[in-house]
Amino acid sequence: MHPYIRKIKDLLIRLSGVIQTLMTRAGPVVMRLGQRLVDLWKRLFRCLQHYRVRWTPVVIDRGVTYARLSRLDKPIGIFLLLWPTLWALWVAAEGFPRVDIFFIFVTGVVLMRSAGCIVNDLADRNFDRNVRRTRARPLAAGEASVREAILLVLALVSVAFLLVLTTNRLTVQLSFVAVALAIIYPFMKRYTYLPQFVLGLAFGWSIPMAFAAQTGTVPNIAWLLLLGNVLWSVSYDTMYAMVDREDDLRIGVKSTAILFDDNDRFIIGVIQVMLILVLILVGDQLKLGIYYYVGVMAAAIMSVYQQILIRDRQPEHCFRAFLNNNWTGAAIFLGLFTNYLMTST
Repeated sequence: MHPYIRKIKDLLIRLSGVIQTLMTRAGPVVMRLGQRLVDLWKRLFRCLQHYRVRWTPVVIDRGVTYARLSRLDKPIGIFLLLWPTLWALWVAAEGFPRVDIFFIFVTGVVLMRSAGCIVNDLADRNFDRNVRRTRARPLAAGEASVREAILLVLALVSVAFLLVLTTNRLTVQLSFVAVALAIIYPFMKRYTYLPQFVLGLAFGWSIPMAFAAQTGTVPNIAWLLLLGNVLWSVSYDTMYAMVDREDDLRIGVKSTAILFDDNDRFIIGVIQVMLILVLILVGDQLKLGIYYYVGVMAAAIMSVYQQILIRDRQPEHCFRAFLNNNWTGAAIFLGLFTNYLMTST
């Protein structure tokens, strides 16, 4: 046998002896350690079971309450805020925007709409108790406290602001205006019959922010789109206010539905025509093609349908007309999306 092979063999024999000795001596220690780990796991499992049984229903209950407080169970507001944001992103990018910008603004829409709903409920909690449609809201019904609502607003706005901080200076500066509009809007119905105009600015302020984030500037076309969104918001939110008009008159809340009175349908119709004209002007300035105008035509047809719904001023029909505006915004976006898709191929 070669000397090196003999040395390796002797080394392996010694190593196996050392391992055997260690196993003999350490075996009981390893067994005790294993038993301790098993006992620890059993105790942890019992604690988790206790926590799940005792606390899970509470956690779920609060989560559901906070979701309702944020109106996540009624996503129509998210869509009405999302569509003009997407209009602006697609126009600013002349097609699909940067992925990070898209993510920031879509997430920001959900966060800020939720925060705005909570601020609105904080401001209206005493009014909401006297309105049939809103008396079951968490703050009005006492399911959530004012302190909880304020903390949730701060959390939502903080996350949204952290997202904005990843963009650029101009977008960050514009975000302060967005927060201010979200805060003051709920109080406008106490002092003016035109809170819907402030809502239009609040819901449309994502338009100049989207241009700022995507291009670093806010061109004139952004302000034209913002004007279109204000007109659209006044139109659909007046339909929404028509649902609560009798209750609002009784408790002293102001709205365009009360201001327009018997001329509500006519004035809404005029505003809808103005919106279509603004959209046509946008298409002309951007040199958009037939696909965009098909979307605008679809929006015009839906405006006619909404007029048919509100002709008898029945609250349930007015609410259906309000909900139908989701498809108005979607049609306009689909026109923009298809236009840029087809012109880029």
